Amino acid sequence: DKDCLEDLRVYFTEREQMVVDRAISVRAKSACVITTYIDIEPLPFNRGYYSCDLTFFFNVEIEAITGRNCPPANLCGICVFRKRVILFGSEGNVKIFSSEFREDRDDPQQPISRNLPICKVQVAEPIILAACVVDPCDRRNCKCDCDCGCNSIPEGIANSYGGCFVDPADSKAVYVTLGIFTIVQLIRDVQMLVPVYDFCVPTKDCSVSSGDEPCDLFRKMLFPVDEFFPPNQQHDRGNCGCDRK
Repeated sequence: DKDCLEDLRVYFTEREQMVVDRAISVRAKSACVITTYIDIEPLPFNRGYYSCDLTFFFNVEIEAITGRNCPPANLCGICVFRKRVILFGSEGNVKIFSSEFREDRDDPQQPISRNLPICKVQVAEPIILAACVVDPCDRRNCKCDCDCGCNSIPEGIANSYGGCFVDPADSKAVYVTLGIFTIVQLIRDVQMLVPVYDFCVPTKDCSVSSGDEPCDLFRKMLFPVDEFFPPNQQHDRGNCGCDRK
């Protein structure tokens, strides 16, 4: 898939949000995918099809210009985007039980697992298309209809930024437009019937015996004259028109 994520809100920590409030313009430097959360559920009204809910988390690095003679400040924030796709993953109506082998002790039994396919997502690095900073009165809604807020950022990701993300109503906001390329796949273990064919063992040895010495055999070979000189090709004179006057 190819998606244009227009007007994604960039969320910052409290310390970096104070710099954004003083910014008069911003420039996006880079963007990368932090992680993707995936949730898969079967569709009740269409057997064999599954709904895959994808949540992308992007790290966006920007330069905030706060004054005419002030150097730009480098800030890092997070964008969140949600997407839902429906794919065919076939049916599986069996329950799967398994155990984990341990030597010289009882094997622990794994809990019963649902026979669902596995969803995998491949994401290329996003392309930055635009970035802007807006005043509180001009804050807009994301055109992607993702309805994502700073509360949707997992605690594990927020801790790596050194603080909690804030979204005060009376502060400036930074929006970016990203372009991403993704491949979403459903993978399922299937049973395959592979035909087996018999094979026969040779009963006789295929060997070439010769009483000649290797050098004697080499001396009997003709000298390869054609390998050292251009080939002498005989043209059909009747076809080339040489006899015509």
